[in-house]
Amino acid sequence: MHFEPDLLEKLRAARRIAVFTGAGVSGESGIPTFRDAQTGLWAQFRAEDLATPEAFRRDPVTVWNWYAWRRKLIREVMPNPAHLAIVQMERLIEHVTVITQNVDGLHRRAGSSDVVELHGNIFDNICSACRQPVEGIADEAGTPPTCPRCNGLVRPGVVWFGEALPEAAWIRAAEALESTDIFFCVGTSSLVEPAASLPRDARALGRTVIQINPAPTSHDQIAQYVVRGKAGEVLPALVRAAWIHAA
Repeated sequence: MHFEPDLLEKLRAARRIAVFTGAGVSGESGIPTFRDAQTGLWAQFRAEDLATPEAFRRDPVTVWNWYAWRRKLIREVMPNPAHLAIVQMERLIEHVTVITQNVDGLHRRAGSSDVVELHGNIFDNICSACRQPVEGIADEAGTPPTCPRCNGLVRPGVVWFGEALPEAAWIRAAEALESTDIFFCVGTSSLVEPAASLPRDARALGRTVIQINPAPTSHDQIAQYVVRGKAGEVLPALVRAAWIHAA
């Protein structure tokens, strides 16, 4: 795989890198994208009609069981070469921050040490009433458990439609943009706001933006470098070309 020499030079000079990842990265591990996850029993539902606070209030058992099914799917897959290449990158430069829209936890499982989960983590649980984290909850299908503090129903710790991103995660993402030299945009469709604004913000701050995606997105116009291909093929090749073969 060929890369522009000046791109490789910029990577070798970088001390801090931010990698913004979307559903395309998880898809290469075999996780269906959010809207493609409706199969079998769940084919009668729209994902958008299950992932809302209103849906949980209306039918908490169905929503809880859908997430139990999705958690089972995710447990059966492994991090792919894209996740592992980001970990390898972390070993080769001063600091790598992963900013992800994905809720599957695969970046952490792969070994990335600084992960900002903008949309939460599907394996976390929070109380739907008091909003506090709830630990030690079995996530099998059935009736949602109750919060030990206030007796509210426990729900998955993910951001649903109509909810704001966690403030702490958004602040950490903004801080990463302020300090980074390179901003990778990998496997994201650029459709979900406000996360989709991050590449624009990075470019406005004068960062080098690198877009990696098999298909065009609106981020192509923002990025100084656009590399077509799957994340699991491009990222390992880029790590080899920029750092390993250059050593």
